[in-house]
Amino acid sequence: MTKSEPGRADRVASLGASTEGTFCLVLHSHLPWLAHHGSWPVGEEWLYQAWAHSYLPVTDLLRRFAEEGKRDVLTLGVTPVLAAQLDDPYCLRAFHEWLGNWQLRARHAATLWQGEELLSALATDEYRAASGALRDFETRWRHGFSPILRSLVDSEVVELLGGPLAHPFQPLLDERLRAFALRGGLADGLLRVGHRPQGIWAPECGYAPGMEDGYAAAGVGHFLVDGPSLRGDTSAARTVGSSEVVCFGRDLEVTYRVWSPKAGYPGHSSYRDFHTWAHEVGLKPSRVTGKQVPPHEKAPYEPALAADTLRLHVKDFVDTVVTRLRELRERHGRESLVVAAYDTELFGHWWHEGPAWLEAVLRALPEAGVRVTTLRGALAAGHLGGPVDLPASSWGSGKDWRVWDGEQVADMVRANAGLQERLLPALDGMDRTVRDPARDQLVTEALLSLSSDWAFMVTKDSAADYARRRARVHTERFDELAGLLRAGRGDEAVRRAAALRAEDGPFGRLDARDLR
Repeated sequence: MTKSEPGRADRVASLGASTEGTFCLVLHSHLPWLAHHGSWPVGEEWLYQAWAHSYLPVTDLLRRFAEEGKRDVLTLGVTPVLAAQLDDPYCLRAFHEWLGNWQLRARHAATLWQGEELLSALATDEYRAASGALRDFETRWRHGFSPILRSLVDSEVVELLGGPLAHPFQPLLDERLRAFALRGGLADGLLRVGHRPQGIWAPECGYAPGMEDGYAAAGVGHFLVDGPSLRGDTSAARTVGSSEVVCFGRDLEVTYRVWSPKAGYPGHSSYRDFHTWAHEVGLKPSRVTGKQVPPHEKAPYEPALAADTLRLHVKDFVDTVVTRLRELRERHGRESLVVAAYDTELFGHWWHEGPAWLEAVLRALPEAGVRVTTLRGALAAGHLGGPVDLPASSWGSGKDWRVWDGEQVADMVRANAGLQERLLPALDGMDRTVRDPARDQLVTEALLSLSSDWAFMVTKDSAADYARRRARVHTERFDELAGLLRAGRGDEAVRRAAALRAEDGPFGRLDARDLR
């Protein structure tokens, strides 16, 4: 136990003796900056769907756990760029309107589907969900996400993970920009929550040898990598290289029971289908039915059928965790650790039944003799092995960098490299004694252009045109400001920066002088 963690050993002990081992659930909450950049089907609609169907129910679950006195339930990563949107006055107003529109769409569906038993019941459930979300938002969220997140951190029901500004793929960044983005992201967490995150979710779990030194310099104590980075031995955390920085590896055998490239619970035929819409009401009326079944032939969603399947999948996951922990204990001769890590948006947004599954699993695992805790709780429980040298890696396809540095995005990689080469010279001539709003916005546009999301979306052919446009728009805005400054038109640059900041202003604390 360190001085920065009073009572940690006592709290771990209060969880009760583990008979099987330790389980850590890590949720990574992230969306790129979407405000003011289109609506449907990507843009702001993406943000509001995830907010309504994932962030509201997951936060409600954690609040209830806190009220029950539970501590160190899970590790919650929240990226600075997502936190900025959930605090942004424009996004708060627009989301409030979106929730009201959801309620109206459900009422319209109830009229349209009257007389059709399953669809009519679905419309009623949807109206109830929309009304509940609206009440929750109006009661707890009107001042943004930070007060809510701060209460969860203060109650110690979660451990908070931070990350660099705008979620860049760090291995491809100039080291100075990488350090700047990380320092800024950690400072952003401190500003919003009152606690500086001690651990981070490295964007895309991207790692290059030597990055642990930068983490140590920034005060980062631990971070996530994917299981293959540790050659599959994820049964304990490990110190990286000669540093004291610790990495945790995602256990793919357990994690992929839920979400894998080819299979997983959310694809079961009984669950609500994410991709099939009734466009006349803007709701999703179908169950998966079958992977090869076209949308117009899918069966109506049946909540009772989904609930029966959910109970089976909760039991299967708990059995999988227990079996895995027993195997690891037999192999290593000690109590072991399993870390499962997912995008928060999986629970509710992508997988309608996800929040209910999440709550059931977190309640069932302790009953099965598994210690459920956070990453810091796992360290306090003694799950720390010897040093390891990590390879260049990510959690993407192939577990290397191909998603963000592959042939499909070679032009974007070149553009990003050129942008970084132009960035530092654009900061020449700054007055070091005062903030420079034009250069602050110039750096903001550069960071937004370098978001890892754009290359991911292009490689995966998921709204690729939108992603390419977003990267290009921010680069063009950067070059516009840099050109004005280079031409000595500083007053014009400041006015243009103010106009851009009204659309792209996630990080009000960002100070370009810190990069120089």
